[in-house]
Amino acid sequence: MPDRSHAPIEPYETGYLDVGDGHSLYWEQCGNPDGKPAVVLHGGPGTGCHPGMRQLFDQRRYRVVLFDQRNSGRSRPWAGEPEVDLSANTTPHLVADIEALREHLGVYRWLVWGGSWGVTLGLAYAQAHPARVTELALAAITSPDRWLLRWITRDIGRVFPREWEAFRDGVPPEDRDGDLAAAYSRLLRSPDAEVRQRAAQAWCDWEDTHVSLSPGARPALSVADPAFQLAFARLVTHYWGNGCFLDDGQLLRDAHRLAGIPGVMVHGRYDVSGPLDVAWQLAKAWPDGELVVVEDAGHNGAGIATAVVEFLNRVAGGAGTDTSTNTDTDTT
Repeated sequence: MPDRSHAPIEPYETGYLDVGDGHSLYWEQCGNPDGKPAVVLHGGPGTGCHPGMRQLFDQRRYRVVLFDQRNSGRSRPWAGEPEVDLSANTTPHLVADIEALREHLGVYRWLVWGGSWGVTLGLAYAQAHPARVTELALAAITSPDRWLLRWITRDIGRVFPREWEAFRDGVPPEDRDGDLAAAYSRLLRSPDAEVRQRAAQAWCDWEDTHVSLSPGARPALSVADPAFQLAFARLVTHYWGNGCFLDDGQLLRDAHRLAGIPGVMVHGRYDVSGPLDVAWQLAKAWPDGELVVVEDAGHNGAGIATAVVEFLNRVAGGAGTDTSTNTDTDTT
């Protein structure tokens, strides 16, 4: 995504937050300091935030917080350094990081925007801390359920058989009938730099393949800097190889905790990476969430961004909306 409805903008404040376990998170704020608070949850896991994400928000009406999740982007330590340990990087850690950042910045409640993996993280955060969420704006709906992780790494090979066979054959023969994400994760921890880089390239090639049905889609990860490829692939396989550190079916099971939180779920009809029934089932379990299907989009696309911007504009309110600095402990 991003959409170009709003002009480019630079942060008015940046910083680093120590969240423990040796992790320091990069964060930035842009827009109106007295505007409606919103937090941006990037995809991946592992892509980090980028300036285009700021443009989804009306800078006159929003106070936008962006941050790079553990081991991503400008946060430290960085997963592109192969010796970096990822054991203190799990979904519960990231949920706790969002709360720590909210308290650090003196935000009482905020809108949560998430794209792709950011959807999974946003739902997990909102279900853990519903009293801190004003709205949810979600694009390219994903789920950490085991069937979907298998779908992306194996079953979708029926749509891209040639590319999937190359992806499968990137791991040793004894691993090809098992958990491919876990197998790639082991390769990405190899002491041999060539083994690591071949695995990162193969993983990124496959990522570009299964999101390629978006009209006008162009390669992104497969042509990225090798160090970024390694960081990205290490984090994705770390999460997918561990079921995203959530119970199977947890987000749908706990969707009742979203009651009273309005939101939008925007999904492309051609998104085979995350079949539409994932969003459909969530919409049935979360009556306050509006499902918008973009007929000519895949996992990305201008139409998805446009629908997100329309929602964000609709709920923005006036400057100064809900900017209380109350940081009372949330017991939900």
